[in-house]
Amino acid sequence: MTRGPEIAYDCDVLVIGGGIVGLSTAYAITRAAPGTRVTVLEKEPGPARHQTGRNSGVIHSGIYYRPGSLKARYAVGGAAEMVKFCAEYGIPHAVTGKLIVATDRAELPRLHALVQRGRENGIPVRELGGPQIAEYEPEVRGLAAIHVGTTGICDFVAVARQLAHGSGAEIRYGTRVVRVDRRPERGVAVLTATGDVVRGRVLVNCAGLYSDEIARLTGDDPDVRIVPFRGEYYELARPELVRGLVYPVPDPAFPFLGVHLTRGIDGGVHIGPNAVPALAREGYGWGTVRARELGATLAWPGSWRIARRHWRYGAGELRRSLSKGAFTQAVRRLLPGVSEDDLVPTAAGVRAQAVLRDGTLVDDFLIREGARTVHVLNAPSPAATASLPIGREVARRALSAL
Repeated sequence: MTRGPEIAYDCDVLVIGGGIVGLSTAYAITRAAPGTRVTVLEKEPGPARHQTGRNSGVIHSGIYYRPGSLKARYAVGGAAEMVKFCAEYGIPHAVTGKLIVATDRAELPRLHALVQRGRENGIPVRELGGPQIAEYEPEVRGLAAIHVGTTGICDFVAVARQLAHGSGAEIRYGTRVVRVDRRPERGVAVLTATGDVVRGRVLVNCAGLYSDEIARLTGDDPDVRIVPFRGEYYELARPELVRGLVYPVPDPAFPFLGVHLTRGIDGGVHIGPNAVPALAREGYGWGTVRARELGATLAWPGSWRIARRHWRYGAGELRRSLSKGAFTQAVRRLLPGVSEDDLVPTAAGVRAQAVLRDGTLVDDFLIREGARTVHVLNAPSPAATASLPIGREVARRALSAL
C-alpha cells in the first residue's frame, strides 16, 4: 500500500480570531495539553480590537441569564475567575456591585423576576425600596432596585494581552484569512491575504463578527447569520454624578440590556449602549457602509423577521441614535440631573449577534463542531466575562478533535 506524502503542519490547533475568546482558547489549550502547538491568526495589528476592546468593561454577575444556560453557568463562574485572574496578573479591576433600577410600575414584576433568577443562579441580591437607592447612588431615582454585589469592572484588553502572552502560542497579527481548505482525513490549510499558507490539524473559529463566514469557508453551514448591531456610547462630562454601575430593568424579549451608566476602571463614566443595525460588520458609524456585507444581512430571512417583529422597539433605538435629545431623555429616567451638554460622544461598539432563519436572536453562547473544526458562532456579552470557561470548553473540543 502506498502512503500519501507527509504533511508539514505549522501547528496542531489553528485559531482564527485574536479577541478575548480566541486568546482564552489558545491559553486553555496550552495549559491543558503542554506541548500542543497553537497558532492564532488575527487580521488586526493587535489583539482585542473589536468586541473585546469596545465594550463597557463590565464583569457581569450572570443575573440576567436563563438558569442552566451556558451564559448563566459561564458568567457566574467566569466573573469570579476573571477577578482572580486580574488580581494574579496585576490587571486593573474592581468589584463594584451594581444597581438595576425600575423607573416605571410596569417594570416591577420584571425586577422581581430578576431577583428570583439571580437566586436560582446562586447570585447574592439585595432588594431596595426607592429611598434606599440613594445609599448607593445619590443622584439616581427609581421606584425600586436590586443591588448585585458580584458585578465588577476591568480592563479586558489587558486581559487579552495577558492571555496572549501566557498562552505561548504563535500569534500572527495583520493576517486575514481569505480561504480555508478542510480535509477531514488530514486537517486544514488556510490561505491568508498575504499569500501565506498555514496548515493545522484542527481549526478553531473565534472570528466574532465574521464567525459565520469562516464557518462557511470551511464547508460547514452554520444555519445562523451574524447580524451586526451597533451600540453607541457617550461619556459623562460630570462623572461625579455616578458612583458605580446603574442599569435599567431589561426587556426579556431582547438580548440587549438597555442604556446603562458604567464607571470604568479609568474613573470615567460611559453611558450606553443603544442598539441599532450596523451597515457593515465593523460599522462603527452611520458613514461606514459595506455593500456586500449589508446585502448578506438583507438577504437573510431572519433579518426581515426581526424587523417585522420588533419594529417599534427598533424605531425607538433609531431615534435615540439620531437624536442626542432623545438619548438624553432615556438617560434622565435613571439620572434626572443629566443634560445634553453632559453627554460627550465616544467610541461605539458592534455586537456580533447570531440570528436564526426564523428571526430568533440566539440567546445563548453557540459552539458547534464539524470535521476537524470547532466554531464559536455566538459569543456576544457576557463573553468577555465568561471568556476563561468558554476558552476551556472550546479547548476541550479542539483537543478531542486531535
